[in-house]
Amino acid sequence: QVQLVESGGGLVQAGGSLRLSCAASGRSFSSYAMGWFRQAPGKEREFVAVISGSNRYYADSMKGRFTISRDNARNLVYLQMNSLKPEATAVYYCAAAWNTFSRDYSNAYWGQGTQVTVSS
Repeated sequence: QVQLVESGGGLVQAGGSLRLSCAASGRSFSSYAMGWFRQAPGKEREFVAVISGSNRYYADSMKGRFTISRDNARNLVYLQMNSLKPEATAVYYCAAAWNTFSRDYSNAYWGQGTQVTVSS
């Protein structure tokens, strides 16, 4: 089992940047696929990015502006967000899954989330 704690959220102006961090506890961190998801008020949770091994996957609307990375030695995963837009306002969640995420993410462990607010 893995426990996840996000940090780095906050208030930023449109066009600005934020870097989110997720600290994972537990063993074999490098064997977990790690991901970021977000949930805006009144909306369903949506996929942002996943890193699995050396592979990275992004939601189309985030490509070129968001970057997911990980530090296996420190059990950390990051989400660098640039050129932020007001519609990026949401609670951002870190998630982990052994080897790979299932299609419905039912095998995922979740953090408690961190609020990101982008002002216009």
